[in-house]
Amino acid sequence: MSNEYDVGHSDASVASRDDGAGPGEHKTAEGERLQKVLSRAGVGSRRTIEDYITDGRILVNGELARLGQRVILGTDELRVDGSPVLFESGLAYRLLNKPIGVISTVSDTHGRPTVVELVPPDPRVVPVGRLDADTEGLLLLTNDGELTHRLTHPSFGVWKTYMAQVDGLVSDADLGRLRRGIELDDGMTAPAKARLLAATKRESAVELKIHEGRNRQVRRMLDRLGHPVTRLIRTAIGPIDIGTLKSGDFRDLTQGEVDRLYSVSTSPGEERNDTAAHPKH
Repeated sequence: MSNEYDVGHSDASVASRDDGAGPGEHKTAEGERLQKVLSRAGVGSRRTIEDYITDGRILVNGELARLGQRVILGTDELRVDGSPVLFESGLAYRLLNKPIGVISTVSDTHGRPTVVELVPPDPRVVPVGRLDADTEGLLLLTNDGELTHRLTHPSFGVWKTYMAQVDGLVSDADLGRLRRGIELDDGMTAPAKARLLAATKRESAVELKIHEGRNRQVRRMLDRLGHPVTRLIRTAIGPIDIGTLKSGDFRDLTQGEVDRLYSVSTSPGEERNDTAAHPKH
């Protein structure tokens, strides 16, 4: 683990508090939940941060952090493994059209090209989820840990859209099975949205929307139906689509697009005024 959790080039540092409350506490329920703050800073997913808290790796104002604790940015001092957490005022959101053969990781021990090599190195961003090396299309990269959590955790139910070219003629019965769910080795999939785009006796093009993130899920679902995938492209995440972006190119998301991603990834019962407070870039 690195010695400092610094998202990009930060200019906002941590400070001590003098409001009379006990260490790591507030007189009222001010601020934001610690898990959300650290996730947004890129420390990890909220589930990972909960593990860090349980393991005693996070300090708030010199005291062990508690699950569900609220903190105030610029007032409370946050440390992970002894290192201060710094926050960047401007976050980056890149939309990349990932080519085949490029790995959806930050680095690769085998020397294969990675997605971070296709976007500017500053500020540092990481891929939101992954696409297999032989899958192409839309991949988001960001340093917004909160949005990453929302787009990758299945509880938020964000749809991912794929166009699959497959062997054979996909029938109405096949589409019905996809819509009901497919039994795979790791269990039944959630119902998908499926429609036939084009077909001949030899091959078909299918649009498939899923909100799970199992390993090679689309390929396995179609293979189970007897239609091996010959080409797979992710065309959209939620309301954001690949558009006319060429393979290997990227663009920055607009603030409106970021807002729409937050909007579609609100879990049931979540307070909208809390969600609306996500950082601007």
